[in-house]
Amino acid sequence: MNYQTLLVESRNGVGIVWMSRADRGNALDETLVAELTAAMRALDDDPAIRAVVLAGVGDTFCAGVDRDGLQRMTGNSFKRNHADAMKLAALLDAIHTLKKPTIARVHGPVLNDGAGLVAACDMAVASYEAEFCLFEVRAGVIPAMIVPYLIRAMGERATRHYCLSAERFTAAEAYRTGLVTDIVPLHELDARINELLGQLFQGAPSAQALVKDWIHTAAAVPITSSLLDDGAKRHATACISGEAKEGLVALTERRKPTWLRKTGKSPRAKKTAAKGNSKP
Repeated sequence: MNYQTLLVESRNGVGIVWMSRADRGNALDETLVAELTAAMRALDDDPAIRAVVLAGVGDTFCAGVDRDGLQRMTGNSFKRNHADAMKLAALLDAIHTLKKPTIARVHGPVLNDGAGLVAACDMAVASYEAEFCLFEVRAGVIPAMIVPYLIRAMGERATRHYCLSAERFTAAEAYRTGLVTDIVPLHELDARINELLGQLFQGAPSAQALVKDWIHTAAAVPITSSLLDDGAKRHATACISGEAKEGLVALTERRKPTWLRKTGKSPRAKKTAAKGNSKP
């Protein structure tokens, strides 16, 4: 598929999705939202892809909603604004529910809905100089579509703090609150992501999809006997799968399971990006 606002690569089983509106800080307009949603769904359906990396070309990961779009909001009808919000919701859901592991490659400024993209991914590796800000309340609007993902990543307390205060916070603070899962110097960003990819490829693909689905389910509800029974049933089902049988036999025989033997080694993205934060 040809994209106007994205660069999509497939390397060694890794899908790399670059937001490519560097002149607009990779801000989310209608086209970028639609193309990101389509790309995520296509990679999820591609059996050759084991993991997905989301990145931004240029000096900014994502500047939130495009400024032109922000200016149009007050002139739009309720119906149009609702429809636009639901398109963003569909994008965040596509990332959050992807069957394959997702990693956000974070650098530079991350504003508003850009933070939602980070929170929707399973993991996020940020460079030390990355900076975050959720300033919608200062413009009289609210970050409604990203709040559920922020709460799951940062917790309710930190989400309240930064959505209400709209103050900027550092990559170190994003790491402390859980919005990002690792921070490294900018020149080590790709090396750390490649290291994570190598770890992810050790896992069985179907098992990773199943555990993601179970985490999403279990995180949203109280721990009850019904939830525990659900977990036990999922465990028992996984134990008799072909993938489990192969994995357990490989473990006892001290050999690589088939999902690793296909490539001969633990796959890695040769280079998730060019040096620094430039265009790939």
